[in-house]
Amino acid sequence: MRHRGFRNATFSSAISFRNSWSGKYLMKRVIFLDRDGVINRKPPEGQYVTRWEEMQFLPGVAEAIRLMVQAGFCVMVVSNQRGVAKGLLTIDELELLHNWMCQELASSGAVITSVYYCPHEERPACSCRKPAPGMLLRAAREHHIDLTASWMIGDSDRDVEAGRSAGCRTARILNPSELSSVTANVFAQSLLEVTRQILLAHR
Repeated sequence: MRHRGFRNATFSSAISFRNSWSGKYLMKRVIFLDRDGVINRKPPEGQYVTRWEEMQFLPGVAEAIRLMVQAGFCVMVVSNQRGVAKGLLTIDELELLHNWMCQELASSGAVITSVYYCPHEERPACSCRKPAPGMLLRAAREHHIDLTASWMIGDSDRDVEAGRSAGCRTARILNPSELSSVTANVFAQSLLEVTRQILLAHR
């Protein structure tokens, strides 16, 4: 397993998992996932997941990622994690948490290829914190991704905005009482439901 990333104010950090590389698909099509609220339960406003014991996977997530991989997509996570800037956890602790997350999902056949995260505060603005598309653009450079054939799935409007700015198609996960102010290609109430709609569109 390889760690790499920039720790200055202009680049996000990334973790790549070599054992999940698939040359068969040449990393051309990717489904980018936000983390909190998409993969795991989102903590209450102002709180952060800082330990693996606090990470609760949402129902159907492993199945959804497994279906994506079986359909020929690589799966990458792009996540704002300003808990680092707030001093609630270190970069090393965040990467250990992401290692655990990926290993747990991989044990169910749900392989995540890379994790990109922005550890910065909202201000001053950086190029990687969503809704900026920096994490997706960096992933595209590093993995030769066709962004126009890729998707960004998130549970916030800023996820959709980041995906659109990068040239991806987008999907927004909504709870039943929620409204979105942005236009996405797909709206649904869970990652599994979104995945089924995306794969149906790619048949």
